[in-house]
Amino acid sequence: MHLDEMLEYNKKFVTDKEYQAYTTDTYPNKKMVIFTCMESRLVELLHRALNIHNGDVKMVKNAGAIIRKPFDSIMKSILVAVLKLKADEVVVIGHHDCGMSHVDTDALKTIMVERGIPEDTIDTLTTGGINLDDEFHGFDTVEESVTQSVSIIRNHPLLPKEVKVHGLVIDPDTGKVDVVTRQ
Repeated sequence: MHLDEMLEYNKKFVTDKEYQAYTTDTYPNKKMVIFTCMESRLVELLHRALNIHNGDVKMVKNAGAIIRKPFDSIMKSILVAVLKLKADEVVVIGHHDCGMSHVDTDALKTIMVERGIPEDTIDTLTTGGINLDDEFHGFDTVEESVTQSVSIIRNHPLLPKEVKVHGLVIDPDTGKVDVVTRQ
């Protein structure tokens, strides 16, 4: 089991005091919060491609780096980073070849059923007001998605106006970063 391997590694990590190389405080050194995708190819690549080290930024992630509602949990995390944890810049980073691009919600529903979720549960949710298309649809282009998330952050009524919000796209194969929008 992978968890057992991770826990065994952690025991050695703590015993050998390897954590000391990562000691920092709660405030980001670069006074920045990065909102990006949970993409596994970016776990180390994003940090290396942008010279980010432990303690440099606050990192917030979800599937696709998508914000659709101004008071969802991602936006709350960004606001806490800015208002309480001294971040004064926000960077949204999407990536090419994202799994949230062109999500087929009908196919997703089929997978749910195949994985043991009863169809009547899905039907109950949808008749109760949960729209799977609204909740799970992705995006057509990553640039468009980044622009939408940036716009929601920039125009948030609780975000101080002096906070800069930028949008980038990273190539998960090469680490090359392109600017979509910059403030």
